[in-house]
Amino acid sequence: MEKGISLVPRVVIFLAGVAAGALTLSRRAKGGAVDRAATEDLKNSIASLENRLAAQESANASRFTKIEARIEEQAGKLAEVPSTAQIVAAMEQLLSKTMASLDDRLTVQAHSIEVLKTTVSQTDSLLERVLESLDSLQTSSDTSGIGDDVLLHPTV
Repeated sequence: MEKGISLVPRVVIFLAGVAAGALTLSRRAKGGAVDRAATEDLKNSIASLENRLAAQESANASRFTKIEARIEEQAGKLAEVPSTAQIVAAMEQLLSKTMASLDDRLTVQAHSIEVLKTTVSQTDSLLERVLESLDSLQTSSDTSGIGDDVLLHPTV
């Protein structure tokens, strides 16, 4: 692209030279003598054209330099952005850690529930034995002949 743009000014200069040559030839063919004023005017036009082409080349070079700098800046920014594969891998790792943590918590809760069931079962069993013991004490005290009044009002 840059090579094509650098050829444009050369082609224009070449065409200006061809035009100048054609004008010179046509004037020689008509009168045989070259008009100095026309030649000077033609030289001034060519010089002006060359100056404008040089200014245009300079402006184009400046624009291309700015564009290249921006492209390099964008490439640097793009290099800093993680790829899709890196993002997916990070998400998978995060999800894996979260699932492992959740699994651990559920395991601890299941263990706590089992311990609680065992404790409740042991408490029920103990309470049942205490009640049976109380019933057997009450039954044995009723059969021994001591009345309820004595148990309720002990003598000191």
